[in-house]
Amino acid sequence: MQEEKTSAPVSPKTHHSLQLTSLFQHTLLLHKPRNVNVQHKEEQEASGVNTRIAVGLTKSVGTMWTAYSFAVLALVGLLAILGWLPPIVALLVVWASQTFIQLVMLPILSVGQNVLGRHAELLADEQFNTTMNSYHAIGEIMQHLSAQDAELLKHTRMLIHLLNAAGITMEQLQDVQINNTTSTHGTPSAETQG
Repeated sequence: MQEEKTSAPVSPKTHHSLQLTSLFQHTLLLHKPRNVNVQHKEEQEASGVNTRIAVGLTKSVGTMWTAYSFAVLALVGLLAILGWLPPIVALLVVWASQTFIQLVMLPILSVGQNVLGRHAELLADEQFNTTMNSYHAIGEIMQHLSAQDAELLKHTRMLIHLLNAAGITMEQLQDVQINNTTSTHGTPSAETQG
């Protein structure tokens, strides 16, 4: 787009004072993509031993081996209730499953899940920021294209006006274009055939 740097209307004498400027001014977003895996790992390393223990236990409790061990514990309790094992075994199974596992493992699992959930939070935040950056960039591209369209239409109207002022019709211009196109592609033009 051309901007006038003078306050008076442009005349042929002042044509040299026109300066070309950019059609569109891009607005940058300050979001820079980051690797959330590295950030989460650094947060875990900086969090201390207790957090690492909680994460380790949370990961190990979520395995089939833990499910198998709990199934064995339940079977041992069943055998003790049926009388195949001493009654003290039944009491130990009840204490281990209802007291120890529930009272001790519950807060440990909560801490571990919070730490592991932090990775999902970081990832969601990064995806949101990246998406918003993409939407902003798409919007800016559309505005830039609109500015280019407006400028092209302005130039087209000026060219049509100049052609009309010179007495050249659109049909004459199309004939010239057709002749130039056929002569550049190796097909003889109408003038060379005659």
